[in-house]
Amino acid sequence: MKNTRAAPRRPEKAIGKRVTFDAATWAALDLYARDSMKSFQELADEAFGDLLAKHNRPTDLKDALRRSSRAIGANDNPNQATSKQRK
Repeated sequence: MKNTRAAPRRPEKAIGKRVTFDAATWAALDLYARDSMKSFQELADEAFGDLLAKHNRPTDLKDALRRSSRAIGANDNPNQATSKQRK
């Protein structure tokens, strides 16, 4: 008999990048993080999400698929109704 048990799902791997800030910017970010009771990661997630939204870029797969769907289907002819009216 085959083992029909599903393999355990692995958590999504996080990608780490190193960023450098000047002292004044870091102090401002650190102060804001403390005032808003958010971690640096939460601030970065929010900032990059806002940046992507500003430039009309999808932030996740679901959003990308939603944006890629067409308003008019590939086989639909939008000019079909106007050509019938001309006859």
